[in-house]
Amino acid sequence: MCGIWALFGSDECLSVQCLSAMKIAHRGPDAFRFENVNGFTNCCFGFHRLAVVDQLYGMQPIRVKKFPYLWLCYNGEIYNFKQLQKQFGFEYQTLVDGEVILHLYNRGGIEQTASMLDGVFAFILLDTANRKVFLARDTYGVRPLFKVLTDDGFLGVCSEAKGLINLKHSTSLCSKVEPFLPGHYEVLDLKPSGKVASVELIKFHSCKDEPLHVTCDTVEALPSGSFDLETVKSNIRILFENAVRKRLMAHRRIGCLLSGGLDSSLVAAVLLKMMKEININYPLQTFAIGMENSPDLLAARKVAAHIGSEHHEVILNTEEGIQAIEDVIFSLETYDITTIRASIGMYLVSKYIRKKTDSVVIFSGEGSDELTQGYIYFHKAPSPEEAAEESERLLKELYLFDVLRADRTTAAHGLELRVPFLDHRFTSYYLSLPAELRIPKNGVEKYLLRLAFEESSLLPKEILWRPKEAFSDGIASIKKSWFSILQDYIDQQVDDLLLEKAAEKYPFNPPKTKESYYYRQIFEKHYSGRSSWLPHYWMPRWVKATDPSARTLKHYKSATQE
Repeated sequence: MCGIWALFGSDECLSVQCLSAMKIAHRGPDAFRFENVNGFTNCCFGFHRLAVVDQLYGMQPIRVKKFPYLWLCYNGEIYNFKQLQKQFGFEYQTLVDGEVILHLYNRGGIEQTASMLDGVFAFILLDTANRKVFLARDTYGVRPLFKVLTDDGFLGVCSEAKGLINLKHSTSLCSKVEPFLPGHYEVLDLKPSGKVASVELIKFHSCKDEPLHVTCDTVEALPSGSFDLETVKSNIRILFENAVRKRLMAHRRIGCLLSGGLDSSLVAAVLLKMMKEININYPLQTFAIGMENSPDLLAARKVAAHIGSEHHEVILNTEEGIQAIEDVIFSLETYDITTIRASIGMYLVSKYIRKKTDSVVIFSGEGSDELTQGYIYFHKAPSPEEAAEESERLLKELYLFDVLRADRTTAAHGLELRVPFLDHRFTSYYLSLPAELRIPKNGVEKYLLRLAFEESSLLPKEILWRPKEAFSDGIASIKKSWFSILQDYIDQQVDDLLLEKAAEKYPFNPPKTKESYYYRQIFEKHYSGRSSWLPHYWMPRWVKATDPSARTLKHYKSATQE
């Protein structure tokens, strides 16, 4: 996890512009570099480094002797860089996984490069010999990327929008800072003036398509076309274990967030198993956050005891959570209600990890709810086909919601997130299964995923079959949800009259509740006029919901009611 930033064709002094690059310093606390591009005095790269691999030669932009005309700034991890080296005979100069991007580009161009990368990434690649600039982002947008391109060809690129909104330029940048779409690459011409012109924006991978890099994976081809239940369950286990195993690539200590729900518990259990297999000789640290005796804390404690991790509990108090709201919204760059609620706990547990431990590479369970139909409202899907369509829609929008939350709350404290449920091969296989197989069954969501691991001893049965809890609900007590606690506080902060006139003040995505109004006010304070970054609020479908919390849905059953 790092922070990348680049400008092409700046009219203003670069020494002034680089102050904007410091807005993302939290993403790379270990080192910073600011480098001008030879021959293009108004083009530059900025890089904040979190040193996870190759402590000696890992600074960026990456340049190698073999390709002196290529400049690479990237944020991510390429898990198959060694397999690609073996397959194509690449000669690496460093131990940096991202160096493979230079070699792939030289061998087959940008489309092959983006398609063959098994990992998470956002990158800026400059080819001064052919005067091209390339931008690319992984399939689910696990690594963030924003850009601004003015009519006169000034381009700014950054890991977070906050590194672009205060750039100086002769024309206005106000409405043009936008997220770069996941699963896409863009080709831009670099003019002698340093300005650029966009040539094409290409979608190189969809979540349903088997990735091209499957040819150089550590797991061989699986039996195809067979949807026999035992075969399917076996394939799910094989691919998920492979997804965790390949993400062990790190020279820093590995930890894992553990809420005690199915997703994080499976990740933690498989992670510990894989760490033992490759003889990682330190204990796995797991981290849970919640109020005293909250469902998440109790369940996480049970999982940690079962798998034998070194478990840490962070006790959340109401005042601390409320005080964190503004910092969380500034980090997130969104005003989405459920995203903010769920981010507060994740932000505070990440703060604890950074201050109190030496774990830096943090595994988490994001992506499972979208992929395996884990949200409570999937019980109300009109048909398996519509449930499958909804699953795909959620995966495509992850970069606006859960993936955004997971990246920003951890990156705010200089941690690197790893999300095995969003492994390209695992997700494409799961989505290839018949729609009927993937729906909730017997009143239980994620039924197929649970079934796949039922015969293993990885988790206690009561955890494997634990009903869905939203992270923002599970950290609070059974008696009172975290969202109710927030609403009670905010009710005193927002006047009724303000809410009545909310649609006049905020015509796009107007706030409908005092809570959403409060979040919007804070967002506008830091990112005025940029409400279009959130196309719509996250809300459940097929139910008449006025709040995104799972606890407001009729299907929800707390542990005290079972």
